[in-house]
Amino acid sequence: MSKWVDCVAAVTASGLTAPAMAEDSNLKLEGSLRVRAEAIDGQYRAGLPADDTALLTRLDLFGEYRTGPIRIGAEILDSRVYFERRHGSIGTSEVNALEPIQAYVIGDIAPGTTIQAGRFTMDLGSRRLIARPINRNDFNSFTGVRLDWKSTGGDKITGFWTMPQTRLPEGLDDVRDNRFVLDSERVERQVFGASGTKAGVLGGTAELYSYRFVEYDAPGFATRNRRLLTSGIRVARAAKTGTLDYDVEGAWQTGTTRLSLAATDLADRRVSAWMFHGSVGWSYAGGWSPRISLNGDYMTGDGPGSTYRRFDGLIGDPSYEFTPSGLYSLIIRSNIATLSLRAEVKPSKRIDAHLNLRPIWLASATDSFGNSGVRDPSGAAGHYVGTHVDGRVRYWLIPERVQLGIGFATLFKGRFMKVAPNAPATGDTHVGFMDVTVSF
Repeated sequence: MSKWVDCVAAVTASGLTAPAMAEDSNLKLEGSLRVRAEAIDGQYRAGLPADDTALLTRLDLFGEYRTGPIRIGAEILDSRVYFERRHGSIGTSEVNALEPIQAYVIGDIAPGTTIQAGRFTMDLGSRRLIARPINRNDFNSFTGVRLDWKSTGGDKITGFWTMPQTRLPEGLDDVRDNRFVLDSERVERQVFGASGTKAGVLGGTAELYSYRFVEYDAPGFATRNRRLLTSGIRVARAAKTGTLDYDVEGAWQTGTTRLSLAATDLADRRVSAWMFHGSVGWSYAGGWSPRISLNGDYMTGDGPGSTYRRFDGLIGDPSYEFTPSGLYSLIIRSNIATLSLRAEVKPSKRIDAHLNLRPIWLASATDSFGNSGVRDPSGAAGHYVGTHVDGRVRYWLIPERVQLGIGFATLFKGRFMKVAPNAPATGDTHVGFMDVTVSF
């Protein structure tokens, strides 16, 4: 309990001041500091302590200078965790000390056309497969080249070739000590592809994309030798008061993979996997600007046979759509079938809130759930993982400068999470968090 009190005190103290943002016509400087306290009990992951607390800090500093058609940008991220249990779930998604996640040059080479080179972050399409995470304590970063074209009518084409950054250090003791080690890219792991978006389709946009993920072993670098091609289509219309919004996306994944990182595993298995997302929502007029949406997701899991059927979520962001990140991070885009009913309100410019109800099943009863490590190879534990509920309220203490957030999540465990052979006997999972974000 004392750890939780210490966390809350540190969060509150961080929001007492808010520096100003600096920006002029050529130079843009901005940053943010988020301090977040979390506590979890009823851990759902196999082999971890039943409860944990943590204080997560994220300092983000960004600058960009424009001279004529050229922009030069840099960003430093300092993500750290304190007070967590030594053998808890904290990893490289939460810790990355003093990392230059962006160092790039962008050139305007023609009307509506830019080329970017260096190290940078990316959000592509729906952000489900390649993204810069919003709520996670650490971000994804890439080294390579990106070309973007946009017409005056809103049509877009993007092509890119990158090497994803490997977040370092990888050793858990070094991670939990917040040790400073620069991330690195390797030619042995590459992501490249293209997407095209057409505006004015069914009142929204239509998008086609194809992404190639390739990795292979090298001295001191063990991989599953994934060689994946993920191609998909998406049609979407943004939320707007008094209209029906929607988002429908499907993707097929082919290629080969191995089942482990072991040097002795030399068997390439053929991949055939797919994902689907569908949502519809309605935004009402009124003082609270309520929005109600129904969402469904299906990502295949592995099962009997020589073909590997577990969908790989690549380098996307599951937390913005599914569940809070950090100590909880319940769902990833693999082996799930889920529906959700979500309600959002915005009573004023300073307050917003949401509540989400989500039953969860396994797509394949013989595959593991998310990153929990819980699995029943026989399938006897069934498909039902449980029912997830989460909510959050955010309030601008100082508009556009200091924001307070408070939230919770609960997993009411279903049969699978209770009777699978290695399911932890910890009861339902509860998590609470409180954060303060200072923007400057």
